[in-house]
Amino acid sequence: MTDIWFVGNTGVRNPLRIQDGLRVYADSSMIGRIRGVEGAVALMRLLCERGVLNNGAGKDASGSYGRKWRLVFNLNGFTYPCVEKKDGFLQEELGPADVLTPFGEAFLRADTVPAVQECFLRAMSMPMKPLQDGGCFSPLCWTLKVLLEIEKRTGSASVSFLEFAVCIQTTDPDWEMDRVAERILDIRRRRADSSAKKKFDRQVYEEAGKDYPKKNDNFKEYADMNLRYLRATGILQQKGRGICIVPEKHALAERLAAGAVSREPLLDRLRKLCSTPPLPTDDAKVARAVLEDLLGQLKQRHIAYDLAGFDLTKAAGINMARHSLEEGLSRYKEELYAAGQPEKWEEISDYMELIGKRGGKKRYDDDNEIYVPKEEAAAYLEWCIWRAFLAIGSLTNKPYEVRRFRIDQDFLPVSTAPGNGPDLIAEFTEYVIVIEVTLSEGSRQEAMEGEPVRRHVADLAEKYEKPVYGLFIANHIDSNTAETFRTGVWYTKEDRKLTLQIVPFTLEQFRRFFRTIFASDRASSEELIRLMENCAKDKASLEAPEWKKRIGACVAGMEKGERFRRV
Repeated sequence: MTDIWFVGNTGVRNPLRIQDGLRVYADSSMIGRIRGVEGAVALMRLLCERGVLNNGAGKDASGSYGRKWRLVFNLNGFTYPCVEKKDGFLQEELGPADVLTPFGEAFLRADTVPAVQECFLRAMSMPMKPLQDGGCFSPLCWTLKVLLEIEKRTGSASVSFLEFAVCIQTTDPDWEMDRVAERILDIRRRRADSSAKKKFDRQVYEEAGKDYPKKNDNFKEYADMNLRYLRATGILQQKGRGICIVPEKHALAERLAAGAVSREPLLDRLRKLCSTPPLPTDDAKVARAVLEDLLGQLKQRHIAYDLAGFDLTKAAGINMARHSLEEGLSRYKEELYAAGQPEKWEEISDYMELIGKRGGKKRYDDDNEIYVPKEEAAAYLEWCIWRAFLAIGSLTNKPYEVRRFRIDQDFLPVSTAPGNGPDLIAEFTEYVIVIEVTLSEGSRQEAMEGEPVRRHVADLAEKYEKPVYGLFIANHIDSNTAETFRTGVWYTKEDRKLTLQIVPFTLEQFRRFFRTIFASDRASSEELIRLMENCAKDKASLEAPEWKKRIGACVAGMEKGERFRRV
């Protein structure tokens, strides 16, 4: 009988938000008291209050989301799981149920995306899924093993979403590797020969579902979740809708794949999981081999590096050096990503459209689609506008200096920008544009955004010796918000009055502007400045509703070919 393993939970779809949830739990008075319906509901409400969850009032009386968050804490060793009678040992031999573990404390101290990813890599490389012969395996390490076998046969350590969904997440080390690999390559060959790819995919799912006792949609649903969690380790990245091994982590992937199976007692494995799960790179010899592999990757890309100052005689120092070099390589890749954004302007525009709907999917063909998770729409809004400015180009600051939010190895957003600063800062030769975005609406919008946006623009206006413009983007602009920006006044601590230039656009208006400048082959920041200056012209004589109409008229005029001059 076909079964599907999973490494996460469909109720917690973004693993890189787990740290936020665990921090809220760790700072609460609920430690160890989140079981049962009452405890689950209490945790769910707490996560909602702190903005980690976005459940409407009364949406989930059973507290299932609270239970799912507790399960992912337990699953990854961040809190002690509840010991059952069948486990053969006592709770006291492990640790108090649902209390933070040493590994959970270390996870909370991880303050960069790579550090968080390494925690997930440690957790998911621990063999915890049972096998029929009494052993256990790590789905992550099994996936790496299959990818490496595919690489031997094809030259590429990658699989499609379909291949992962029906051939990898449905198998384990009890299967013969030749059988798994041949099944993947057979699907690949038959699909390449098919003239109706969508129909072929559907038939493959139906064929796999004949031996699966639950609904066929689970193949796709669990694959989407599993791939999100597996990529959270940083050792895998997207390739189309599928995955591949991150090239500079190939040597580490080989060593992890070799440890896919364990026959250690459950208590020993749980103790490792809850303390600090080991990695091959904890050994100095292995750490050095992985570092050498990374150095080879850097040399191929002609990237300079400096290992001075690192103790390369011990695993800790070697790993510190590797992490430093990986950070440099990540920035190099981000600059290449930024350079490619002008060619992606239509995709960026499509993302804006999906965000305007608060999430959804758009499929281009059988292998390519874009997706905005509803619960992550705010993060995707910042990310999408960042990409828009990268596409417009001519920035004098680096792409990682423009954004204040974090991204993963696939350049996707991890979270929204932290407070105490603007969302984006786009610096150009002659001026600076401070960008603030929000999904808030109504009178709440002005209360949340009015003061911070003006303060952020004012702070940068004092910092720079060139003009600073404020760009505010939301799905809908409340008239009270527009009024705050229309007057645009800010007083410094010395009571010096600053007159700020902040123009609010709806996301749809900005999308229309963005499409116009690229469709007419005149994409530049100068076009945006001209539009903003003309939107702000005569604003002092207008009431907020009339000013919003003028902004709309300026955008419409630009779409029709009107060319604005600098004011």
